[in-house]
Amino acid sequence: MELTITLDDAARRAALFGSGDRHLRMIRGALGVQITARDSSLKIAGTTQAVGRAVTVIEELQRGLRDHDDLTDDEVIEAIAFASRLGEAKERDDQVIEVYTRQAVISPRTEGQRAYIKAIQGRDLVFCVGPAGTGKTYLAVAMAVSFLKVGAIQRIVLVRPAVEAGEKLGFLPGDMQAKVNPYLRPLFDAMHDMMSYDQIKRFIANDVVEVAPLAFMRGRTLNNSLIILDEAQNTTCSQMLMFLTRLGNHSKMIVTGDDSQIDLEKPETSGFTDALRRLKDMQDIAIVRLQRCDIVRHPLVQNIVNAYANERYR
Repeated sequence: MELTITLDDAARRAALFGSGDRHLRMIRGALGVQITARDSSLKIAGTTQAVGRAVTVIEELQRGLRDHDDLTDDEVIEAIAFASRLGEAKERDDQVIEVYTRQAVISPRTEGQRAYIKAIQGRDLVFCVGPAGTGKTYLAVAMAVSFLKVGAIQRIVLVRPAVEAGEKLGFLPGDMQAKVNPYLRPLFDAMHDMMSYDQIKRFIANDVVEVAPLAFMRGRTLNNSLIILDEAQNTTCSQMLMFLTRLGNHSKMIVTGDDSQIDLEKPETSGFTDALRRLKDMQDIAIVRLQRCDIVRHPLVQNIVNAYANERYR
């Protein structure tokens, strides 16, 4: 496997590489990879496992350089050890999701979530249905970040319909971007657990990560991307058709929603439930249904969901 990564700050490459490229030699020797530096990029070649660990080491070292000017040999050794521990964890559990921050080594916590991750790995279009707190959005974003990190995709596109839940969009202050930001906030929150703020800002500026309302998807073809449609229960049938037909070559699409929380004026017109019905028998599409037992938020959330499920409240 061969992978090229772009350095966060090319001006700091001397500190990253070490005197006489000492740090790079340590990484090569420990992980058995070939590393070639050119301008602001590094080309890493070796086995898939070794390349993945080397990328993790480089990211850890770049993170360290954000806090101080130089790196010690001990810090390089610690980064190599962390990458090796992470790699071993992934070998023990092939559903460990590797993202960009040391604090966020993510893995499914229930059998339903395991089925969800397996479906994303094996299918290009996945629908996930489930109540609040089951990790529908969080795991979808984690998988997108993981695919981006290993170079399986080139872009992440995060999409939500701007449908009001008791408030009118037009009454919110600010321009259009300010109006739609509250609807996109949950996607940002999930991503902030997996990347630093500066990294997200840089990815958005470079169009590697795009966060947009559903209306902005019309007329586009999304290649080499992982596209997530969140809160899909609030789409109409025509919107759902429009979105699903954006899928381009070498791309994956994840559609998440809770069919018990439809905020449309006519819930029966939900494009999400319509798509689940139309596409349920189509080959190469996965539909995963998470249950109340898959809720992984505060223990009270499961009790609250159960209480509201026992009777209608609309």
